[in-house]
Amino acid sequence: MADTYDVLIIGGGPGGYVTAIRAAQLGFKTALVEREHLGGICLNWGCIPTKALLRSAEIYHYATHAKDYGLTLNGTMSFDPAAVVKRSRGVSGQLNGGVAFLLKKNKVDVIWGEANIDAPGKVTVTATKKAIVQPQNPIPKGILPVGSYEAKNIIIATGARPRVLPGIEPDGKLIWTYFEAMVPEQFPKSLIVMGSGAIGIEFASFYRTMGAEVTVVEVLPQVLPVEDAEIAAHARKRFEKQGMKILTSTKVVKVEKGANSVTCTLEDDKGAKQTLTADRLISAVGVVGNIENLGLEKLGVKTDRGCIVTDGLGHTNVPGIFAIGDVAGPPMLAHKAEHEGVICIEGIKGLHVHPMDKAKIPGCTYCHPQIASVGLTEAKAKAAGLEVKVGRFPFSGNGKAIALGEPEGLIKTVFDAKTGKLLGAHMVGAEVTELIQGFVVAMNLETTEEELMHTVFPHPTLSEMMHEAVLDAYGRVVHS
Repeated sequence: MADTYDVLIIGGGPGGYVTAIRAAQLGFKTALVEREHLGGICLNWGCIPTKALLRSAEIYHYATHAKDYGLTLNGTMSFDPAAVVKRSRGVSGQLNGGVAFLLKKNKVDVIWGEANIDAPGKVTVTATKKAIVQPQNPIPKGILPVGSYEAKNIIIATGARPRVLPGIEPDGKLIWTYFEAMVPEQFPKSLIVMGSGAIGIEFASFYRTMGAEVTVVEVLPQVLPVEDAEIAAHARKRFEKQGMKILTSTKVVKVEKGANSVTCTLEDDKGAKQTLTADRLISAVGVVGNIENLGLEKLGVKTDRGCIVTDGLGHTNVPGIFAIGDVAGPPMLAHKAEHEGVICIEGIKGLHVHPMDKAKIPGCTYCHPQIASVGLTEAKAKAAGLEVKVGRFPFSGNGKAIALGEPEGLIKTVFDAKTGKLLGAHMVGAEVTELIQGFVVAMNLETTEEELMHTVFPHPTLSEMMHEAVLDAYGRVVHS
């Protein structure tokens, strides 16, 4: 007889494990199926380890610029690539074990294997083809890692994987995805990055800081295409000042592999071609949902462009089957997956929930300089027919930024001119990935410009620039 659960979740990434814990808190008998590693791509190969790498690069950057702070470092600055990678992997390993502990603490059964949905309420788990990370993670007695299971509610949280372009398939040696880029056996001296979204720019920033010659190739006219154009232009200038080469309105049309290098044929929007040779090519052209081998076709679960279609509360078109996170479509962000999972499971419980407002989901890019945003860009607000008031404040006018040695940056706010509603906030500069949440909270509380202008911000802090950017939108800026 199959083991029976109230909720069975397929996928142990941020969306999956958070949903499992919340389900257990709500009193559901819960199981989670994972084929490889708890914490998913984010914890093991994405969000967390890349930030560890970028932190090493940041420390290296400050060390090589010690004289800017009145300091002298004796000897030649260098770095150990193996040690940098080892630290990054160690951070992931620590958090991987932490997820296992949390699941055990909340009495969530972990089933190691690959799941296939035979019918609503019925799942078969077979042996995984992947190497399990930390196989000592808790498998309660009496539950096998393979077998048949039943669950009233099945939640798909299988995440996404790198998108592959025909003819430019990653080979793990010369053409990398983010997997190989995080654990290089040796640091390349030159690198081509195809795609200037968050993943591409973060790796471009990391390798450039560590000394590689980096060229970023972006098919669209703007680097960081989802960001506000003014913020993206500022970031581009900073990247180019660091020695990064950026080619926009350009695509890679052909790749030829050498013994230890790649030669790319590039074509711009006017048809002009050029060739560029580098040690390695990173393909960072987006991700696609993991919808295969789940049995979705036979069940008639609706999909669109590689993702499962849901109604905003996690429901698919098949009763009893739900989907959350990257596999349920953009924005493909860990924090979106976590919150989407909580909404889904609380809805299953019968609690009063609202569909997620994707316009209020912040996005962060941890390059140097950092970039963060929430809500509408100025262009999108105008395209929606809204009359806007726009405020700007430069880092060069902030005492804390100058004291930190980070006087380059910009904070931008976009308001509805008629209602005072905060439509969007966009930032580039030091620590903006931490600052953005202030505007996220304001938007969720439906705060007006009047309330923001009368909020007291501590001095001296970078957050004062947020206040000034609001004041500027209404002609009341003080320090600019």
